[in-house]
Amino acid sequence: MPGPGDRGGKKEKPKDAKGTLLRILRYLEKYKWIIALLFLCAIVSNVGNLLGPRFAGKAIGVAEEGYKKGIGQVDMDQVLHYTILMLLAYVCSNILGFTVSVCMTRVGKRVAQNLRQDVFEKLMKLPVSYFDRNQAGDIISRVSYDIDVVSTCLSTDVIQILTSTITVVGSFVIMCTISVPLVLCMIFTIPLSIWYTKRMGKITRPLYSKRSAAYGVMNGYAEEMFTGQKTILAYACEDKMSERFSEINRNAAEAYRNADGMGMKMGPTIGMISNLGLAAIGMGGAVLYMKAIVGLEQISSFILYSRKFSGPINEISNIINEIFSALAAGERVFHLLDQPEEAADLYGAETLENCQGEVGAKHVAFGYVPEKTILKDLNFEAKPGQTIAIVGPTGAGKTTIINLLMRFYDVNSGEITVDDKEYRSYTMESLRKNYAMVLQDTWLFQGTIFDNIAYGKENATKEEVVAAAKAAKIHDYVLRLPKGYNTIIYEDGGNISKGQKQLLTIARAMLYNTNMLILDEATSNVDTNTERQVQKAIRSLMKGKTSFVIAHRLSTIQNADQILVVNAGDVVEQGTHDDLMTRRGFYYKLYASQFE
Repeated sequence: MPGPGDRGGKKEKPKDAKGTLLRILRYLEKYKWIIALLFLCAIVSNVGNLLGPRFAGKAIGVAEEGYKKGIGQVDMDQVLHYTILMLLAYVCSNILGFTVSVCMTRVGKRVAQNLRQDVFEKLMKLPVSYFDRNQAGDIISRVSYDIDVVSTCLSTDVIQILTSTITVVGSFVIMCTISVPLVLCMIFTIPLSIWYTKRMGKITRPLYSKRSAAYGVMNGYAEEMFTGQKTILAYACEDKMSERFSEINRNAAEAYRNADGMGMKMGPTIGMISNLGLAAIGMGGAVLYMKAIVGLEQISSFILYSRKFSGPINEISNIINEIFSALAAGERVFHLLDQPEEAADLYGAETLENCQGEVGAKHVAFGYVPEKTILKDLNFEAKPGQTIAIVGPTGAGKTTIINLLMRFYDVNSGEITVDDKEYRSYTMESLRKNYAMVLQDTWLFQGTIFDNIAYGKENATKEEVVAAAKAAKIHDYVLRLPKGYNTIIYEDGGNISKGQKQLLTIARAMLYNTNMLILDEATSNVDTNTERQVQKAIRSLMKGKTSFVIAHRLSTIQNADQILVVNAGDVVEQGTHDDLMTRRGFYYKLYASQFE
């Protein structure tokens, strides 16, 4: 399992197209009666379309019969009668067709809504490792772009391909009743069209899969660049990043061009095959007319029906491209939905209640990937109310220890205990609820300051929130804002400083009443003066709680009950600040290096 920052992961294997299509159609099952009604309306609409040419042929037949009797002998009332019937058939057909399109669009949007809800709920259940392996932009691309492609296909193509099939079959049957010899003139176009469509389908489907993947890569890169815009500007790397995006954008454009360019060939080619059939009908019809085998009524009606026959074939060929695109997008969405969720709670797992805060690790070994072990033999014991500081150089495994304590990952071997029980014997939800966390990478959501502080505690009162804010030394700043605690924070706290964001997350942790606390460089984004104030508040927060503190500034953890010195995945030293300084070992060198 790749660790944070490793975006490699496993490449997605293309799935069975039939299986993907069935899973997409399964989302339509909830609306099956509505779709059945719409399908019936579509059939009636197609019947109107099929009757139109018949009435037109009848009108021509009446005109031909009257013309043979002599000029002025044409029964114009009959001609007008069939013309009106033709117009009524087309008008009713178009009204029904419009109604079906509007209703099916709404069904498609509902399906997209349900699919997005399922994807989001799945994301909430996925382990942290999935988000470590995949770019946020690529995940967003699946939630937005890929689902939109599937939704568009369902909105426009499901009914269309079924009704087009009915039109093709109905037109063919009517043409057989009009003139079998004329059918024989154009019959060669049917197997030719089917063969070409199948051949092109095998070529275009992989291209659409590549197109969806290329868009995911592009969105992922764009999301990373927007997140790191200030760093890009600070290092004057705008041109370099633009060149890199230009390359990714070019690859996405080429993937789009290759997929749609190849797909666009289907329509004109099928149209050319249909036109060959029409030419054959013209030649054959002329010969049959001269031999008095067919009349103008049959020829005119047959030509109109041949267009009805060939038109949907062209539409189906274009729809097939859209279906291939939807299948490629659907594969990416269902690949996400098929990801293994966080390990389920063990059978009979207990709810961790009245936690005392006694935490221990015995011979714990762990690596994000099997071939690279980060923690080799982790051992420690934290008594209730103790402060455990975790120090060491970058990459030593400090954050990995926190990931294991929170069960973001499970140990490869050994065990971690909470209150003398293996922590996997507790439900994951209750275990995590007994930890309050303040991380170096702060997270705020778009909402009021009050909501952000009260995030971890339901039904928190205004007095509780204010007390937490005062303890975190952020209350005075909040009061200076125009709307105080009702001030809206933009997404990820974009309208306040990093230090203020960190103080808000500290206030959030102070309000969240737990017996275990995790502080990962909790004061890294505040100034020295504020840090001294916050340290006092944090010491007050830590009273009576088992606290795990990751700190790079070793001066802030001198009063810890126990210091774990981690290096290269091992706890190389363990003890109090005074003990470790007396040993003059690895910790002594780290401490001395900060004051040289």
